[in-house]
Amino acid sequence: MSRKLKIAIVDDEPDMRESISQWLVLSGFETETYASAEDALKVIGSDWPGIVVSDIRMPGMDGIAFLKRLMGLDSGLPVIMITGHGDVPMAVEAMRIGAMDFMEKPFNPDKMTALAKKATQTRRMTLDNRALRRDLSEGQQVMSKLIGTSPVMDRLREDILDLGQADGHVLIDGETGTGKTLVAHALHAVGPRASKKFIPVSCAAYSDEALTARLFGPLEDGLPAVEEARGGTLSLEDIEALSEPLQARLLAFISEQGTPAETRIIAISNARGEGRKAEDSLRPDLFYRLSALKITLPPLRARGEDILALFTRMAEQFSEEYGCEPPQVSAQEAAQLLQAPWPGNIRQLINVAERAVLQNRRGSGSIASLLMADGDDNQQATTTEGKPLKEYVESFEKMLIDNTMRRHKGSIASVMDELCLPRRTLNEKMAKYGLQRGDYL
Repeated sequence: MSRKLKIAIVDDEPDMRESISQWLVLSGFETETYASAEDALKVIGSDWPGIVVSDIRMPGMDGIAFLKRLMGLDSGLPVIMITGHGDVPMAVEAMRIGAMDFMEKPFNPDKMTALAKKATQTRRMTLDNRALRRDLSEGQQVMSKLIGTSPVMDRLREDILDLGQADGHVLIDGETGTGKTLVAHALHAVGPRASKKFIPVSCAAYSDEALTARLFGPLEDGLPAVEEARGGTLSLEDIEALSEPLQARLLAFISEQGTPAETRIIAISNARGEGRKAEDSLRPDLFYRLSALKITLPPLRARGEDILALFTRMAEQFSEEYGCEPPQVSAQEAAQLLQAPWPGNIRQLINVAERAVLQNRRGSGSIASLLMADGDDNQQATTTEGKPLKEYVESFEKMLIDNTMRRHKGSIASVMDELCLPRRTLNEKMAKYGLQRGDYL
């Protein structure tokens, strides 16, 4: 945490407030003063960036009641109590409630400075740890959206974790609908810049003049993207849409930053599926600066049984949204899902899952008809790569057990009964497919 922490001084005596404040300011601290606990509570809350110095005896809400309120808001907030002569029993009570320390009037200035320094160091560590936990939690949440256990997805997650910790700019490419924007968020969320801003800009969504203003200014309201993202991540989607003049300005911005870059740029290219690559659209010097690190997302057709896992997850979500049961996928339909070439990738699969749920609610239609409706009949009916029958059977079997476990919330007996499987066979198949009962409870 780079900013200076504050010290809130709460005392009903103006002279005492000013005396404490002046000394702490001279000692290099930033202070705020309040005449009552009620006034201070209007400002101080959980994760408040500072510490509190409070008198014990005050009219209205006294220091003990104030301390209890503060501990209720944030038990990690350091509070130093100021006591008068004979208030030692109250000070001991304050320490029991959660005060960090106490001082008697008239206070020793040097001791006050030492206590304030210790308290602010403690607070800084607490807030930094909380921020780190939030960043890790956010990173885990984003990474959990990268569904799939196929080898290509395992490698993708490893690449995200590795490149997320690096300082270099990143180029993400892949076919339309493969999840490039999600990967950009994940790279930011798992890296050291996670607590800083992530600013996404779609280069194809603006005219050249408007994009220049959005990226570099001037803007009538707010900061341009390069300033807004300072210290964090600037994500540029459809990077190939940048005009020559804007490519030159972006290159100059990158060059001015030096190494390591203050602001990381994640460039997203959507050109790959159109028979060309990002290097065909960008000037070579800019391309090489942006592609120092590179991730190419796999197409859905290369992800094997992930297709069934994704379809199941999406169908369950849409079923909850529409208040109906998810469609039951037959072995034939599972094979059709696995064989489809999915030119629209995950985006197309989401559309098919939603329409399958709506069809199921009406009691009509099939998944095959939805795949046909998404494109040329002949193209949709064949896969780009043949697979052994054994792989299709295993993928369907895993999906069936997974779906049944989800429906019965991990009840082994119910799953055995529905699938007509003995306990030993079910256990062996769950072990084979990496399914854990605890994940469904």
